Amino acid sequence: MPTSIITIKHELDSHLGDPLTVVARAGRKKITKRRGILKETFRAVFVVDLDQDQNNFKHVSYSYTDLLTKNITLKFDDGANAAEA
Repeated sequence: MPTSIITIKHELDSHLGDPLTVVARAGRKKITKRRGILKETFRAVFVVDLDQDQNNFKHVSYSYTDLLTKNITLKFDDGANAAEA
C-alpha cells in the first residue's frame, strides 16, 4: 500500500484516462460501486467522470486521504489496484 499522498498522486497520474471502478464505504454495512474514467488529479483531490448509464451525476471527487485510510479502493480495468500498488 502506498505510504504517502505524493506516492498515491503519482500512481494515479500514470492512470489518467483509464476506466476504473470506485468502491466506497458509505456506512457501517453499506458499500457503493461506481464505474467511470479517471479524469484529473489535483493537489489534494482527484476527479472521476462517471458512467452516465449508471449514475445521476457527471463527476465525483475523492481525496488522496480516502485511499490512504482505505475509505475507498480503486480497481482499474487492467487489473491494477491503486490501494495496493
